[in-house]
Amino acid sequence: MTSGAYSQDSHAVDVIKTSAGDVEMYFIGHGSLMFKVNDYCIHIDPVSSSGSYKDLPQADLILVTHEHYDHLDAKLISSLRKPETVMFCNQKSAAEIKWAQPMNSGETRNAGSITVESVPAYNIVNMRSPGQPFHPKGSGIGFILTIGDKKFYIAGDTENTPEMKALKNINVAFLPMNLPYTMTPEMVADAAKAFKPEILYPYHYGDTKTDKLVQLLKDTDIEVRIRNLK
Repeated sequence: MTSGAYSQDSHAVDVIKTSAGDVEMYFIGHGSLMFKVNDYCIHIDPVSSSGSYKDLPQADLILVTHEHYDHLDAKLISSLRKPETVMFCNQKSAAEIKWAQPMNSGETRNAGSITVESVPAYNIVNMRSPGQPFHPKGSGIGFILTIGDKKFYIAGDTENTPEMKALKNINVAFLPMNLPYTMTPEMVADAAKAFKPEILYPYHYGDTKTDKLVQLLKDTDIEVRIRNLK
């Protein structure tokens, strides 16, 4: 299904083989990713502070999970836009990028041959995070991309919600792992054991110890891949 990481210019890249062609996944940093399948380029939460964009192509599709400064960069988005670029995002991001198409969780859109499904992304209000959460329910979203015969889940900023744990048939998952904003390694492991992605990338993890997650999932069939996504 995949080949290991390699370097193209200044970015590490993993390749996922699908029936629609190879998906090259570029790890820009933090919550910022770029996928390229054939000549079709998808930028996910592009933010200039995450890493260098100078060697990367402009976007055919831009996906933004929510409006926080480390996920939405209007100036960079403007530079990545082509006349035919499509952007899907949550409602508050669309208020800042007027040409973007807002999505609520549970909606499905098509972009080229790719299916884009939006899913909930939020903090659970409990004893660990009482009061107003950093990411309230109903605001941010995550995305499931169906490319050929593979499904890619980019969670956005969220905890291990019931909706996440109920996902099915996810081949590749990107799950955030940084307190107090998203999840602990234990919470990521709890979610992963529930929906069982084939490959799991922790991302947006800051100073969280990634080796803890590797240990928690060592006796499962889930392949944990650690890339530079602080």
